[in-house]
Amino acid sequence: MLRNRIYYQLKPFIPRALRAAVRRRIALRLEARVQDVWPIMPGSEQTPPGWQGWPDGKKFTLVLTHDVEGPVGLRRCRRLAELESELGFRSCFNFIPAGQYAVPPELREELTSEGFEIGVHDLHHDGRLYRTWRGFVGKAQRINEYLADWNAEGFRSGFMLHKLDWLHQLAIRYDMSTFDTDPFEPQPEGRHTIFPFFIARPQADHQTSGKGDGYLELPYTLPQDSTLFLLLRHETSEVWIRKLDWIAKHGGMALLDTHPDYMAFQDPADASVEYPVERYREFLQYVHDKYAEACWHALPREVASHVLHMRNTQLMSEPEASIDLNGSQLQPSATIPDLEERLGVQGIATKKDRRLHGKRVAVLLFSNYPADPRPRRAAEALTREGAIVDLLCMQQNEREPRHENVNGVNVSRVPFKRYRGGKLAYVGQYSAFILISFVYLTLRSLRKRYDFVHVHNMPDVLIFAAAAAKARGSKLILDLHDPMPELMQTIFELSPESLSVRALKTMERKSIAFSDLVFTVNIACQNLYSGRSCRPDKIRVVLNSPDDYIFRFRPANLNGSNSGTVEKPYKILYHGSLVARNGLDLAVKALETVRRSVPNVKLVICGERTPFLEKVMEMAREQQLENNINYLGVQNLNGIVEAIKACDLGIIPNHKNIFTEINTPTRIFEYLALGKPVIAPRTKAIQDYFGDDDLVFFELGDAKDLARQIEYAFSHPKEVSETTQRGQRVYLDHTWTREKSHFLDAVGELL
Repeated sequence: MLRNRIYYQLKPFIPRALRAAVRRRIALRLEARVQDVWPIMPGSEQTPPGWQGWPDGKKFTLVLTHDVEGPVGLRRCRRLAELESELGFRSCFNFIPAGQYAVPPELREELTSEGFEIGVHDLHHDGRLYRTWRGFVGKAQRINEYLADWNAEGFRSGFMLHKLDWLHQLAIRYDMSTFDTDPFEPQPEGRHTIFPFFIARPQADHQTSGKGDGYLELPYTLPQDSTLFLLLRHETSEVWIRKLDWIAKHGGMALLDTHPDYMAFQDPADASVEYPVERYREFLQYVHDKYAEACWHALPREVASHVLHMRNTQLMSEPEASIDLNGSQLQPSATIPDLEERLGVQGIATKKDRRLHGKRVAVLLFSNYPADPRPRRAAEALTREGAIVDLLCMQQNEREPRHENVNGVNVSRVPFKRYRGGKLAYVGQYSAFILISFVYLTLRSLRKRYDFVHVHNMPDVLIFAAAAAKARGSKLILDLHDPMPELMQTIFELSPESLSVRALKTMERKSIAFSDLVFTVNIACQNLYSGRSCRPDKIRVVLNSPDDYIFRFRPANLNGSNSGTVEKPYKILYHGSLVARNGLDLAVKALETVRRSVPNVKLVICGERTPFLEKVMEMAREQQLENNINYLGVQNLNGIVEAIKACDLGIIPNHKNIFTEINTPTRIFEYLALGKPVIAPRTKAIQDYFGDDDLVFFELGDAKDLARQIEYAFSHPKEVSETTQRGQRVYLDHTWTREKSHFLDAVGELL
């Protein structure tokens, strides 16, 4: 970033005390604002798909590393190594090759002979490593010479600055320049994972001197000592210990980066530049006492060897469930008895010739990222094929950085909030975002040509923001999540012949005509668009399937979940948008009937609070149903998974309208993936995929019929479980692994 370049240019001329005081003031103000994402980022505990764990059944791993920044730190290395050896630990010392000190060969030899590891820390440690591509290539040659001379396998940039695709120039097996979450860093975007992940070489045209087809990234997951004790002035190791316990609970990697330069081995410590080494000793003692049996204490090179071996083994074999360290979503390993043949061998048995390597992609999204699941799945699928993806979206709140890299996707956010309102509000928001997107893409297209631009509706006419890119030869892909005429007709209760609806149909037709390829979400929408706006061969269906690695397949329980008893609560789950068309009020009306035959029935609700929810809850209070309803609020994906696992039955209680008749809710597949029965409306869009015996259906918009089906599901658990099993067969034909292949194939054909 420009501000970082300016800072590191001026840094040598700014007194150290002044730099420290300014940084400390900024950090203390920031600490109060980031408590919900630091030191623990919710969601970063998600294990990679098919993760097989740590060696010897260990619960988690601990990796200790040290960055030696100056002559003071160099003099303290032996004492630090002795401290760790006393407690039975070993670590990796990262030295600066061309910094303020020379690394004595005898020190490196002594450390390695005692079981420690040596790594390379930047080149000059001046914040200028990534200033220009040409300059980096020259520096990379020198870094590679030090890597070879020191017999080192790993690297870490100074100040945790990183351009991960550039690091393929280095002959490394692993890098440690990122973190799960650390808003106090100059480049604060976190990787949001406590597990290692693989960085595949993204650009085939770059001639590199690196090894293999990529390297392993080891993010540090425990806060740096300089942050805790010098910037924030914490006086205990409580943050380290609390984060370690959380990582241990979730089986992740606790990687700590400390600096001998800041460790005071003799009292008193200068609080402005040092902290007592006893805080580090206390942390190691805690690990030793509590986790001696559960912890795999490893060097970075050992972690890299273990995880890369896991990855390489699975690339050469055909396991039922494979780990993909690029993060791709895999065919679930669990099967039900008569579906094994249908599942076949999915996985990642062999390396494919990926047609998208090095392709440049721009994505426009009038929504939030990565919260919006369909754009996220598509963008990450492209990055895992080697594409370079730049995505423009809206900034949900001030805590979201304006620019960050999220799982390989370069995200730029516009400080622009989406809000619900009347027709004019929609027009105003859409127009402003289209203009911003047009300027953004036009300026970027002057510097580089995108191979294609992927635009997600709504609105359809957002595609015209890519006019300049199209003029430069970019292909345009329009992803139609929802048919705007039908959705607006439903929201605003418009006539099909109204001026607004006719205008939306015209815009849809022109937007599709301007595109080179169109995706949509189901067969019903495909038929709708091809019937009024485009030829059938221009539009492809990519179903909104749930993430395989989050909604991990579980066979239906053929014994039934409740056996028709009334002793324990019978939990019915509704999750999704709490708007009128989705019919939560129908669910409450059905609940009033059902509680007469199922006294312990509970309706569990997940979703963002809306005015419609308040109306429904008021209706529930009037019917004295408060004790039968449990509102959980907004839940992230992991929370939704847990809610589904805890329920007995899922419901999709849609009202009858033109939009719900052509909608195939993703929630159906989410329930089926986790082996739970679901009651869905009988519509053409759903029955394009599911037969009469594949789901429990109710008549769309009919609360009485919904109540009857709930009572049937409660009293016939075995029959409903068999229905669920048949529904799972349909789901397994449309997992995201399969839908992703359709998406990538269509993009590859276009290019």
